[in-house]
Amino acid sequence: MSDLLSNLAPWPKADFSEFGAVEVKKLGRMQTLIGSVLGRNWVSIPHVTHHDDADITDLELRRKAHNAGGGTKLTIVPLLVKALADALVAFPQFNASLDPQAGTIVLKKYVHIGVAVDTPGGLLVPVIRDCDSKAASKIAEEVATMSDKARTKGLPMQEMTGGCITLTSLGHIGGTAFTPIVNAPEVAILGVTRARAMPMRGADGGIEWRDMLPLSLSYDHRVINGADAARFVRFVADRLTTADLVA
Repeated sequence: MSDLLSNLAPWPKADFSEFGAVEVKKLGRMQTLIGSVLGRNWVSIPHVTHHDDADITDLELRRKAHNAGGGTKLTIVPLLVKALADALVAFPQFNASLDPQAGTIVLKKYVHIGVAVDTPGGLLVPVIRDCDSKAASKIAEEVATMSDKARTKGLPMQEMTGGCITLTSLGHIGGTAFTPIVNAPEVAILGVTRARAMPMRGADGGIEWRDMLPLSLSYDHRVINGADAARFVRFVADRLTTADLVA
């Protein structure tokens, strides 16, 4: 990889002040670190992104009914975490890490999921442990606690390591799809954008409006093939339709 990078053209330099007023600001320590990690992951991992939609019409009705009944409030994020946890159990090849130097793959027997959090200093990814054995309401409590801690106090490294797959959601902002960068040494990351109402053919042949959630799975093509990626995303989408997910 270093030989490949050494053969690239040098980074272009310019005096931008020749063209108008500018302001020069130093990159923050966290932004510099995150940038170096993302750059390494992008050039080192052969990325492919698979896109699909999940019908969350009934899920949203159940989620809102749950929230109206009191108790832990559920957003779509903990429900996605729970669906991802179930998908890792069903597709263990996604719960893996590649060691390209040793030529080995580590298959993990635990299910820990990272949830990307937008903080003032940059993106942090707290890891929620043992998601396969927790109800969505418990996951929601832990996501809320860890997210608040990330945005206010920051997170120690031990709370951002050990993840099996990462969830990154832009649904509260917008978008229709994107290509998230795999969070090495994981082999896949699921990106989510804003749900939208779409006309679908109903059972009687008429038109029904359904809430469709865009899912974007980026994966390491050295470990995951396209057909399995498509099955994995469809599993997540189908899991979001099941009644027992909201708990």
